Amino acid sequence: PEMNPHFRYLVEQARAMDVEVIDRCNLTILLEPGYEDLPQFLAENRVHVVASLPCYLEENVNAQRGKGVYQGSIEAIRRLNARGYGSDDLLLDLVYNPTGPSLPPPQAVLEADYKRELDERFGLRFNSLLTITNMPISRFGAVLLAHNQFNDYMQLLRDNFNRDTLPAVMCRATVSVDYQGYLYDCDFNQMLDMPQGHHDGHQHLSVLLDHDLEGEPIYVADHCFGCTAGAGSSCSGALG
Repeated sequence: PEMNPHFRYLVEQARAMDVEVIDRCNLTILLEPGYEDLPQFLAENRVHVVASLPCYLEENVNAQRGKGVYQGSIEAIRRLNARGYGSDDLLLDLVYNPTGPSLPPPQAVLEADYKRELDERFGLRFNSLLTITNMPISRFGAVLLAHNQFNDYMQLLRDNFNRDTLPAVMCRATVSVDYQGYLYDCDFNQMLDMPQGHHDGHQHLSVLLDHDLEGEPIYVADHCFGCTAGAGSSCSGALG
């Protein structure tokens, strides 16, 4: 999102209205030419940073994201820490997702491991770890198909369906908006072009000015088992 030419304007205008802003950051953008001042900008506007770091071990991160990503991510966290991130005042959350066709481990246990390892190895700090289940769509879905693992992974998700996660799934309280302003029940439905509420055609963001979406149906499909398996999964991590 930081590469959008209007990113800083949008952040400043939202913060001027006292709206919480969450930057879903990939960390290495903070090292790119022209973006070196982003940590200071984010801190000045008190933006909540949620950043991907799929493991605290270098070999696992580079295997998933590419050579050099781990060291770049560590340096980016160091720069955020230097601006006060990882404290009670400036929130920095990290995101874990499995490297293969498995469910995330318990979030609290893994968070303790991350905090210990990143502190002991680099003196880094962050607030919370969010564990997110890989969804069987898009790039990950293609990888599963290429390795003949798609059906097995879908069965894993179904076998671990947890009804207790249903009250907290993100599609019940949020909507996803694409770059043209059209609505979807979640980010994954947006990727699959499944319109909000299973409507014929796409509803535009402008409808929210006159209509309350409370009680509208949610467009569901097989990938929804990804949010309801095990401890559950959402943009805010495990659901229970």
